[in-house]
Amino acid sequence: MASKRLTNLPFIPSGVEKWRINDFPIRYKLIVLLLLISIVPSIGLSILTGMTVERIIEKQVTENTLQLIGQVNKTLESYTNNMQNISYLISFNPDIKRFIDETEDNQSTGETDTYEMREFLRNLTTLYPEVAGILVVNSSGKYISNELYSDSKQKLTEEKWYKQAEENKGIFKILGHPSNRKVKSYLQYKDDEVISVVRAIIDPDTQKVKGVVLIDLKLRVIAEATKDARLGKTGYLMVLDEKGENIYSPAKQLIKRFPLERVADGDAGTFFRKVNGSKSQFIYQKSSFTNWTTVGVFPSNEAISEVKEINFYMISFVFIVCLFGLTAAYYLSTSMSRPIGQLMSFMHRAETGDLTVRYKGNRKDELGMLGRSFNTMLVQINKLISLTEKQERQKREAELRSLQEHIKPHFLYNTLDTINWMARKQGAEDVANLVGSLSRLFRIGLSKGHDIIPLSEEIEHIHSYLQIQKARYKDKLNYSIEVNESIKKVPIPKLVLQPIVENAIYHGIKERRGPGHILIKAEEYMGDLIICIKDDGKGIPKDKLTALQENLEVCFSEDEERMGLGYGMRNTQARIRFTCGDQYGLSIDSEEGKGTTVTILLPMESGGQIGEKVR
Repeated sequence: MASKRLTNLPFIPSGVEKWRINDFPIRYKLIVLLLLISIVPSIGLSILTGMTVERIIEKQVTENTLQLIGQVNKTLESYTNNMQNISYLISFNPDIKRFIDETEDNQSTGETDTYEMREFLRNLTTLYPEVAGILVVNSSGKYISNELYSDSKQKLTEEKWYKQAEENKGIFKILGHPSNRKVKSYLQYKDDEVISVVRAIIDPDTQKVKGVVLIDLKLRVIAEATKDARLGKTGYLMVLDEKGENIYSPAKQLIKRFPLERVADGDAGTFFRKVNGSKSQFIYQKSSFTNWTTVGVFPSNEAISEVKEINFYMISFVFIVCLFGLTAAYYLSTSMSRPIGQLMSFMHRAETGDLTVRYKGNRKDELGMLGRSFNTMLVQINKLISLTEKQERQKREAELRSLQEHIKPHFLYNTLDTINWMARKQGAEDVANLVGSLSRLFRIGLSKGHDIIPLSEEIEHIHSYLQIQKARYKDKLNYSIEVNESIKKVPIPKLVLQPIVENAIYHGIKERRGPGHILIKAEEYMGDLIICIKDDGKGIPKDKLTALQENLEVCFSEDEERMGLGYGMRNTQARIRFTCGDQYGLSIDSEEGKGTTVTILLPMESGGQIGEKVR
């Protein structure tokens, strides 16, 4: 029995949506692709370069500002160091020493000594023009000065600045701007125009305070040291004391009070802070000598000229790249999409039936090759149409000839019916039966030109054939037919049994000694129809059986050696597979001396319909 071949079809879900990008015209896809390749990297490179340059310049600005602040701090430290040196010079002066050593019980300083001390202090002021005034106070409250005086009867030893000097035990101390002191200046310096420094003069033996030197430093020198340090357009420097109070700040400033707590963790650094809704940068550095903090303040969004210039070049570069990219993308996409659009137009005209259209172009790329292939395809289609038209004419002529030839077979079995009637009239029943079988054989063989007939008609046809053969071979041929009533209406290709039964008679029953038997059995098996033709004849030799089985598997071969081997069965095999499919057909098995079995596998529903004519 021929094995049934199963075909597994993959499950394809319905409604699977494609990416929407596939719906866009190829021109737009090419433009987007070229823009992504050219413009996006340029924009990314420009942004990355701009960020890198801005970061580098910001770092350089911070470093340069810190260097500038360092120079300012050195200048301020120099002035402060001068004040400290002046305090030492004063304490070492012999006249000042005698003045300091005086007490309330011993006040012997004369006018000449007082004049010389004042002249000494004025000379120091001349030597150091940054000094606004010098005041020396002894422990009894008596003082001497070049430009300063006390406007109160209260002793100066009770002043806050005097006590601060005492607490510092002879160490130089910067007080900052004076406030609420009883000391005035003949030059009318205001408190916010000077910076006060003090140092106590200590008795080296008793470690008691013998007096205090007070020096006022002009704020103008600090302003001169900082005003020339410009940070951008609106940035500036400011100087703070250790408490965060302003030592110096310009008239126009962004903040009134600097957050000193932000600089508590280090001597130098930078940070950002929002001031009046805008982001500002603060760069600071603290002096270890004065404990003053110099701060650079400027808006962070204030563009530096170098950054602006670089950004301008970057924007110009991106603009040129974008312009060039758009132009190139448009040109390239047009050069590729235009011939595709032309081909689409030609194909649409070809679909409507105009096969005379041709692609005209001399492109050497794939699009040109596609256009020339399109022209070749149209030429081949025209040839095939002409060939098909010729074949249709030939087919119609063949059908006409076939209709004409049908007259002869009809006349033949009509004549056979007449002979059958005459034989029965003369009492020759055996002749009448033989003629009747031959008539039915012709009638079913013609089947009005149909190729698919019910199984019942095929069984009737083979029964008539066996009756004719029975009349010839007498008792040597015996047969039986077993067909279930439920499958008699199954459509099958006609004349599939006669070649097999004929082989069983001529190559099996005829060659054996004594009578033989042929069994024809049709039944349903696993949804298919199986017809077995079994004889108990001579059988087939093993080598010939193998060749015959191989011959059936290549039933469409045109090999001359195979053409003569089982031609009838090969023809039947070809008709079945052509009509029903490659999984159906014949299989043969035989044993020499015991007989042969041929199995026909057919579908329960034939590939054609009953009544379909032979084409």
